[in-house]
Amino acid sequence: MAAIALHLDHRPAETPLVLLPPFPFDARFWDAVRALLTDLPVVVADPPGFGDSAAPAELAQSVGEEETPALTIYARGIAAALDELGVERIVLAGLSIGGYSAMAFAELFPQRLAGIGLLDTAAEEDPEQKKADRREMADTVESGEDPGEILLESLPNMVSAATLEEREDVTSTLKGWYAEAPAAGVIWSQRAMANRPGRLQVLRGLDIPALVVRGAEDAVSSAESAEAMASALGTNVVEIPDAGHLSGVEAPGAVAAALRDLWERAVR
Repeated sequence: MAAIALHLDHRPAETPLVLLPPFPFDARFWDAVRALLTDLPVVVADPPGFGDSAAPAELAQSVGEEETPALTIYARGIAAALDELGVERIVLAGLSIGGYSAMAFAELFPQRLAGIGLLDTAAEEDPEQKKADRREMADTVESGEDPGEILLESLPNMVSAATLEEREDVTSTLKGWYAEAPAAGVIWSQRAMANRPGRLQVLRGLDIPALVVRGAEDAVSSAESAEAMASALGTNVVEIPDAGHLSGVEAPGAVAAALRDLWERAVR
């Protein structure tokens, strides 16, 4: 059994759209988007240490990498899970750490990509202060602090003002998911994000249909980062109004429409 869990309704008969969720969530993050794409072959992954996926150390061992947290471990785990499923080429899209991981996959397995979607993410490596903040969170959780309590403090920066003030259905769901975030997954993800290199040059080397999405009120991933990725990929930024960093749950209709367009350009 693959160490990265893939969730799908049935074995894809054609090139699937594979979705990678943001930190610190599992495949459920994409439920509202998936509900709007039931006619497409959609596959959703659980990140290392989340949902039904293996613990990070077990995953690293299964793909033959060192245990030092790195998004290449996740990328290799996705490739192995796809192999087990009998799938070669995919349209891969990820939000936030899902986008970072999609770029790691693109670096390792460019021949397997029919298209790529990068949502509320960035191709450059973190500045030193952000790396330090990530490692501090990992250390704090490792010392025994409740990750849910720490993560909950970040919610106002994760969504738009409109979502925070008017969308109790969304914020309540997010709070529940934050409370369930597994410590091992949180620790590994923060360290893997801090360790990641810039991959703008990887994007420049791709010649496939591409999508860059950004919530207009994203306080985490900048407009400049989105424009840099779009320029490298030869596309334009799709900006979603009244959405922040977690556009997939804030505006699932707009995100689903953008992903559908990407898949259709890549496959048909």
